[in-house]
This record gives sequence, structure tokens and C-alpha cells, in this order.
Amino acid sequence: MASYKEIVTKAVVGKAKKNSVSKFVVKPEETPDTILGCWVINHNFEGKNQNGVVNINGAFDVNVWYSYNNDTKTAVSTKRFQYNDKMNVRLKDGAALSDATEIIVRSLNQPTVTDVYINNGVVNLSVEKELGVEIVGNTMIKVSVEEDPDDYEVLEDFDEASVAEDINAVNEDYLS
Repeated sequence: MASYKEIVTKAVVGKAKKNSVSKFVVKPEETPDTILGCWVINHNFEGKNQNGVVNINGAFDVNVWYSYNNDTKTAVSTKRFQYNDKMNVRLKDGAALSDATEIIVRSLNQPTVTDVYINNGVVNLSVEKELGVEIVGNTMIKVSVEEDPDDYEVLEDFDEASVAEDINAVNEDYLS
């Protein structure tokens, strides 16, 4: 009859992802005529438990390359933006979010500028990103334990004298 053991281990007890689009404004030093390029760099973030909700604080830099002075000169304007996303992650098997729970945040889709335009000398842009959250906590698994007290293979020593006799008994003219 099998008995059971309970093993306490770390496991993912909750998982969620969130796609968001945010609007930002960049005011360059010069009045832009044309947007030549726009990209997001230096994205960093961190997730923390805040009253049972995952609070993600993050930031990234937006670089806007534009022309000005009747499209005769170019410049790049850089601005750092911060964001705060809240994610209510459903936990499995009655797990609870606590300060001891590990929160892993991943960027599933890096922030990308999806729309950019000039309005009254100001650059308006939309940034889309997708973040994933995994909650790692303690969980218990139950495993069946087989009652097999002796699972070792028995090896027997061989007699060197009998091996020598077997070698001497070999017919050396076996090919003849």
C-alpha cells in the first residue's frame, strides 16, 4: 500500500497580462515641422504588493527626431516618462498576496510608439506596451511514496581464478 508525503515548494500561483496605450506630450526646444522618427529606450519597471494588488512602477525615455526651420535642420528631443499600472491578479488555490510573495514582472511587448503627430508646435504620441505578472508563492503538493525498502541491484563478485580458466580454455586455432 502506498503512503503519501506532502512537499512544500515554490510555484506560480497567479499569472496575468495587461496591454495598455498611454498618451504623452513632448515639447521640443524648436518648433518641429516634420517628425522623422520616434522610439522608446531604457524601459525599466518593478512590481510590488499594495493591499493585495500588484502595483507596477516603471519609466522609459522617448526620443523624438524632428526637422525644423522649414525642414532645413534636425534635432532630437528626449524626455523621460514614468507610469504606474495596477494589476489585480487572481491567485489559485486560495493563495494570498503578501509582502513575502515574489512578484515577477516581464515586458511581453516592449513600449512602442504607435502614433505621433505635431499639434501647435507640440509633439503628441501614443505608446503601447504589454506587461506580464507572475506571482510566486509557497504551495503544497502530495506525492505517492512506494513501499520498496530494497531497490538496490545485487552485484556478485566474480572469481578471478575461474575467469583465468575460461581464458585458458579458448581454442587458439578456432579459425582453422
